[in-house]
Formats: sequence, structure tokens, C-alpha cells
Amino acid sequence: MAIRAGFGIASFPFDKPGSWFEWVQLLERYKVDSVWQTDRLVSADPYLEAVSVMATLAGCTEKIKFGMNAIVAPLRDPLVLAKQCATIDFLSNGRLLPMFGVGYPNAIEWRTTGRSSSDRGARSTEIFQLLNMLWTQESVTFEGKFFQYKDASITPRPIQQPLPLWIGGNAEPALKRTAKLGTGWIGGIATPEQVGHAITTIRTESAALGRRIDDDHYGTSLAFRIGSIDDPVIGQVPLVRRAGIGDEIDLRPLLAVGSVKDIIRRIEEYKAVGASKFVLLPLALGDKDMFDQTRRACEEILPMIEDRRVA
Repeated sequence: MAIRAGFGIASFPFDKPGSWFEWVQLLERYKVDSVWQTDRLVSADPYLEAVSVMATLAGCTEKIKFGMNAIVAPLRDPLVLAKQCATIDFLSNGRLLPMFGVGYPNAIEWRTTGRSSSDRGARSTEIFQLLNMLWTQESVTFEGKFFQYKDASITPRPIQQPLPLWIGGNAEPALKRTAKLGTGWIGGIATPEQVGHAITTIRTESAALGRRIDDDHYGTSLAFRIGSIDDPVIGQVPLVRRAGIGDEIDLRPLLAVGSVKDIIRRIEEYKAVGASKFVLLPLALGDKDMFDQTRRACEEILPMIEDRRVA
């Protein structure tokens, strides 16, 4: 089973726009597996729009894979989303890792756009079905509760066939949806026990449906900092505050903060329950801090946790 790690950002942590591209190119020089962008459409914190980010990465990189962590599907139009993903995968020669979720039920996006979150799960299920169909079929006719298509077609279709459909989220409906429709799962920030439960549930549910998700397609997000939990930057990172999701969550007990050995030990706990793909989110602000944390992780942590021999 391959063990791979990528890096991601939530809100924009750099001093200037150009630093984002310098950071991604640094990751590519280190031969990092992937880079990820968190999706927030409404926020006072500076979040980049995830699909736009994927398009820029298709043009400024050559080998690194990239994904959205995770697009809130029910806030998007499935035809436009399918076309965007297909275009980006085509232009990047098959390097897109599309990942989707249903969103938090009390997130600010619902209120500010006058939408209800009550049907977000059912709506997402139809969207995932449509994405798979539009990416693989020459003509799509679909009659659902929320979407009705007749002879819809997109070209060029993705280079990857099938284009992966990663699903995020730790709630039971998200796990069952992954088992039925997904090709991989990456959870949000959670405990090793929660991740282990999710992986077991997806495996059991998918087996009952006659499906199987590859062992190296289960992952988790992990915010980390080589330093101390008392570092002032910890409380300043919007990821830790989780503003705008409608729930007050103290993420500090879930963070991987400490020495390099402490962080490696924490990652090994997730590997022990079946996690094989990691999205590492540096808890840092400003160019110097982000680049320092990233370089140290690439040089001191990744060689100790990754195994790409069977990738």
C-alpha cells in the first residue's frame, strides 16, 4: 500500500500573490505528491477560489497533482463543475484530484445566498452521479429531483478515465455516499479513532454494494506545526478558529504540533488505522514561516512517513 503526503492551504497565508506560485514550485522540486486548496465561497478570511486555483496549477506545474479539499458540491452547478474539472484535467495531462463534500449544515454560505442546507446531501448525490456520467459518457440524459438533463455532452473529456471522485466528510451519510459513488475518501481534521471508524465503515458499505475502493485511497487532513502549541501563530490561523461554519469547534486537540518526532508519531497513529494519503496543512503565516515549515516537513517528515514503492 502506497503512503503519500501532500500539502494544502485554507486561507491565504502568504505575503504576496506570487509567493503562492513559489511555494507550489518548491513542493514540485521536492517531488511532493500533491497540493490542495480548501473551498470557502463566503468568508471574511482570504480564501482562494478552489477551481480557479486548480486551473493556475495546470499551467504553472508539470508533475505535481492537485485537488480541492473539498468543493462544496451543492453550491455549484454540476454541468459547469464537470466541464471545469474535465478542462483542467485535460490541460494538466491528467493531474487533477477532484474532491467534493456537502458542506457544514450551518455554514454562512447557506444564509448569505438564501439557500437551505436541508437537501444538500440528496442534491450532492445527484451531482456526483452527473459528474461521473458527464466525464465518461458521450451523451447524458438524467431525470432527477434537482437536475434534469437531456443529451448533455462535454468535450474534451478528462485524460484520466475514470477521473477520480474523492469525497470528504466524516459524517455517516458522507461515508455511505463515498462507498456508493466515490473512488477515494479524505476526511477533515479528526482523531485517528474517527478516521479508523470512517475507513472501516466505507470498506464495509462498499463491499455490501459489490464495490471496492483501493487501499491507498483513504486519507485525512492534518494541520501541523513544528514548534509549540503556545506559538502565537496557532491562534491566528483561521483554520484553527473555523470561522463561518456555524459551529464552535476547538481544533487544538486535533493538531499535530511539537517536534518532528512528535508529528511523525502522530501521523503513524493515522497510518495504523488505515490512512494512506495525507493532506498536511502548515500552521504558519507569512512567507518566511510558511517556507520554513514546508522545507522542514519535506526534508525531515516526509522521508520518514511515505512509501511510494507501490504507487
